[in-house]
This record gives sequence, C-alpha cells and structure tokens, in this order.
Amino acid sequence: MHYTITLSRIYDAIHEPANKAARVLTDRLWPRGLSKDKLGDIQWLHDASPTPELRKDFHSGAISPEQFQRRYQEQLEHDPDSLLSLMRLARKGELQLLTATRDPHTSYLTVLKQAVIKALAEEDRLHDGNEPSSPVCYAHLVKDEEK
Repeated sequence: MHYTITLSRIYDAIHEPANKAARVLTDRLWPRGLSKDKLGDIQWLHDASPTPELRKDFHSGAISPEQFQRRYQEQLEHDPDSLLSLMRLARKGELQLLTATRDPHTSYLTVLKQAVIKALAEEDRLHDGNEPSSPVCYAHLVKDEEK
C-alpha cells in the first residue's frame, strides 16, 4: 500500500489553511515564538522524536550526522510503539510531519518518515492474509460440547 507522508516547517504550516492531511508537530521541544493557540488542527506528538541525550550529542558535535541518524534509527527500532500514533494517522490518509528546524528535509524527520513507512510496510506484510493475525479460537466448540 502507498502512504503519503510529507515534511514541512511548523512556521509555514500554521499560516496555511487546514487541508486533508493530518498535520503533526513531532519536535520534542516546543518551538520558540509559537503559542499553542496558533496550532489549530495541528497535533503535537513528541514520543517519536530523538531523545534529549541524542539531540544534545548531535548539537554539541559529539556525534556526526551519520551517527545521529544511525542512533535515532536504533532508538525507533527499540521503541516501535512510539510510531503507532503516526502509523494510525498515515493509514487514514495523508500525513504531514512538522518541525521547527530550518530545513525539514535534512532533519531527523527524514529518518522518522522512513521508520513510519517501514513499520507500515512490515505491518501490511504480516497482515496480508497469508498469515493468521491470531491463533484460531475453538472456544465456541468447547461450549457446544459442554451442553
């Protein structure tokens, strides 16, 4: 299945009219100069953003952009539940991931987008009808035999 996930700046999104896409701010920290009453239909879900420690290591220069991406991917793989809200929104239609960074296309959002797409594809593969999603239940047969 194909999913549409776009990346944008929160500062641009708040000035755009609401559209059919679910718009989600995913930064862990609240953006400077932005009041919550300006969000409108924009949700704030920061569970899947990089941990504070990872952000600090990256911004201090302690790790390279490549190390940051790898460690962030590992963070998301170790906590797949952090993607569930974003996956639900992506399944309903278009999803727009928002950040306060200058260039969303060179930010952590690219890693997050790929992680959501990968998780959706894996879930689709597991539930494509070729494998049972749960064990067969014979409870109704046991009740009939007891009668």
